[in-house]
Amino acid sequence: MASRYWMVSLPVQNSASSLWNNLQDQISKHSFDTPLYRFNIPNLRVGTLDSLLALSDDLLKSNSFIEGVSHKIRRQIEELERVSGSESNALTVDGQPIDSYLTRFVWDEAKYPTMSPLREIVNGIHHQVAKIEDDLKVRVAEYNTMRGQLNAINRKQSGSLAVRDLSNLVKPEDIITSEHLVTLLAIVPKYSQKDWLSSYETLTTYVVPRSSKKLYEDNEYALYTVTLFGRVADNFRVSAREKGFQIRDFEYSPEAQESRKQELDKLIQDQDNLRSSLLQWCYTSYGEVFSSWMHFCAVRVFAESILRYGLPPSFLACVLAPSVKGEKKVRSILEGLCDSANSTYWKTEDEGGAMAGLGGDADAHPYVSFTINIA
Repeated sequence: MASRYWMVSLPVQNSASSLWNNLQDQISKHSFDTPLYRFNIPNLRVGTLDSLLALSDDLLKSNSFIEGVSHKIRRQIEELERVSGSESNALTVDGQPIDSYLTRFVWDEAKYPTMSPLREIVNGIHHQVAKIEDDLKVRVAEYNTMRGQLNAINRKQSGSLAVRDLSNLVKPEDIITSEHLVTLLAIVPKYSQKDWLSSYETLTTYVVPRSSKKLYEDNEYALYTVTLFGRVADNFRVSAREKGFQIRDFEYSPEAQESRKQELDKLIQDQDNLRSSLLQWCYTSYGEVFSSWMHFCAVRVFAESILRYGLPPSFLACVLAPSVKGEKKVRSILEGLCDSANSTYWKTEDEGGAMAGLGGDADAHPYVSFTINIA
C-alpha cells in the first residue's frame, strides 16, 4: 500500500473516456510502475462563483485539520498496539482496506446528499471530524490517567527502598511484636552497611543484641530489621536519622497486603479492558474519519476544477501513486494532456510562465493537483 497519493483532475476537451484511455496509455508506456485509478465524483451542486471562491479559501485549512486528526488516531493505534504487544490489524473503512476505499471511491449519497450546498457538506464533515477528535482527547485522557495510577503503584512496588512498598519484602517471621518488643525496618545506604552493623545496638538503650537482619538490597539501599523495646523506639528513630539511616513506618498486615494485591490486579484488568476498548474505538473512528476525508477531497477536486476549468463541469478526476523517482515523468505526462497554451501559462518563472510570480507556489500546475498523505 502506498502512503502517498496524488489526487488530480484534468480538463476534458472531447470526452472523459478518451482522455482516460489516453492517460492510461501514456502511464503504461512511460511510467508503468505508477498505479493509476479513476476517482469518481458525482455531479455536485455548483452554487455561485462567489460561494466557490469563499469555499476554496477554507478547503486547504480544513484538509490539514482532517488529515491531522486521521494521523493522530493512526499514531494512537500504533502506540496502543506497541504497549500491548499485539499484531497490527489493517486499517479499514467498513471492512474495506483504506487503499482500496480510496482507489475505488464511491460517493455516499445517503450520508452526503449531492443536492446539498458544497459549504454544507464541508461544514458537516468538519463538524463530524472535530467531534471525533474531541472524543479521542477524552478517551485518551481517561486511559492515560489509569496508566498513571498503575505506573505509580508499580514504582512503589519496584522503586527505591526509600519509597517503595515493603509489604512484599517482609515475611511474618521477620517481625516481632509483643507487649514490650517491636521490630523496626531500617533503610541503610548500600555503602554504610558496616557502619549500621557496628552501631545500631548503641543508637539507644534496650536494643536486642544481634537482632538486625538484612532482608533485601537494591542498587542504593539495604533493608534491615532491628528489634528493641517499644518505649525507646522514638529515641532510636532520632538517633538513626542523625547517622543517615531511615526508619520506615511499617505494620505487617496480611489483610492489607491481600487488599493491595486485589486492587492492583483489578487496576491491571481495568487498564487492559480500557486499552482494548480504546483500540477498537480508534479503528472504527479512523474508518469514519478516512471516509469523511475522501468525501472532502472529492468536494475539493470538484470545487477547484470548476474554478480552474469553468462551467459546465467537464474534468477527469483520478488518483495516482508515483514513486519519488517517477514523479517528474508523471508530471510531464499530465501536463502534456492539458491544453498547451494553458500549460505555458502555468510554467515556472525559469520557463517563462505568466503565473510564476503569483504566490510563489512551487507546485503550480496547469491542472488541479494535491497530495494525500495517508501514513
